[in-house]
Amino acid sequence: MRPVAGVGMIGYAFMGRAHSQAWRSVDAFFDLPLKTAMVALAGRSAEATAQAAEKLGWAHTETSWKRLIARDDVQIIDICTPGDSHAEIAIAALEAGKHVICEKPLANTVAEAEAMAAAARAAATRGVRSMVAFNYRRVPAVALARQWVAEGRLGEIRHVRAQYLQDWIVDPDFPLVWRLQKDKAGSGALGDIGAHIIDTAEFVTGERLTGVSALTETFVKERPLAANSAGLSAGGGVGKGPVTVDDAALFIGRLSGGGLASFEATRFASGRKNALRIEVNGSLGSLAFDFESMNEVWFHDHTLDGAEAGFRRVLATEPSHPYAGAWWPPGHGLGYEHSFTHEVKDFIEAIAAGTAPEPSFDDGLRVQRVLAAVEQSAADGSRFTTVEDS
Repeated sequence: MRPVAGVGMIGYAFMGRAHSQAWRSVDAFFDLPLKTAMVALAGRSAEATAQAAEKLGWAHTETSWKRLIARDDVQIIDICTPGDSHAEIAIAALEAGKHVICEKPLANTVAEAEAMAAAARAAATRGVRSMVAFNYRRVPAVALARQWVAEGRLGEIRHVRAQYLQDWIVDPDFPLVWRLQKDKAGSGALGDIGAHIIDTAEFVTGERLTGVSALTETFVKERPLAANSAGLSAGGGVGKGPVTVDDAALFIGRLSGGGLASFEATRFASGRKNALRIEVNGSLGSLAFDFESMNEVWFHDHTLDGAEAGFRRVLATEPSHPYAGAWWPPGHGLGYEHSFTHEVKDFIEAIAAGTAPEPSFDDGLRVQRVLAAVEQSAADGSRFTTVEDS
């Protein structure tokens, strides 16, 4: 008989659906020391929350996140709300002794992220765990890339090129959803998808960005007000409102090991749907990954003779590859949703073992400081800006 940990989730839209899938499936594919129960879902509308709970598999509902945190049958809080509410919810949950997993970016500002990280450190002294949900770390091919770098297969890291390309707001008549409003989202493409490539680059290389020089741009300054929205889809209403976030961000940076890095985050790359890409060049070899071919990672061994050396494709579906052995036979690919199952699996194992989950709130704060340096640089004529130390 395994101990049972009750889960309470706040938010049920795009990320709420992805996280719900993870909680439903994790126990069926991984042998875990704790069994989780999907106890309650919280949302502002009683009717909509009840409908979502029935569809997604939650046993109960709450219309107040404070009541959700207060429930005795909930030990884990999963935060899937827009960034403007992350700090208040996470700090309250940690102070109440609940383990917390929070969607990225950790917060909308460095000050909020600092408060969350401080609360997480204090809670950890009482055995309360927390993690920020950078799910792309848990793609088997990305985890394998990290393994290669850690083993020294690439040698000294010289270059990192990271991109996250989407096109869902290319149409100027796409409505003004919350992700396009700074007071709710914090920033635009920079925080929403740029945060992912910052974390992925630092995770794969094991190095940190120490400084950046940046450009940002908002191509469509005004959009129709949103009558309704669900995930990345929306319907337009009456009137228009200003777009208060960036549509695209470009920046270069220097890594802590001395290497150079370039980053591009945009939601205006027509034809690119979810192209998170990273290439790392080292003194002994290179690797390359594109999420639109998420089961593949490419590796070049530069120590081989030039007559036979070159990039080769590795299909990251073997039982020996990170996470892959829990699922299907070799060659049977995984999808987007599996990355969330993997992060939930790692979180549960850390809670049971009493160890610090990764990425931590301090890691989330680290990314927030890079985002702030990018915004500061862009506002200051692309001046090279040092990333504040943790």
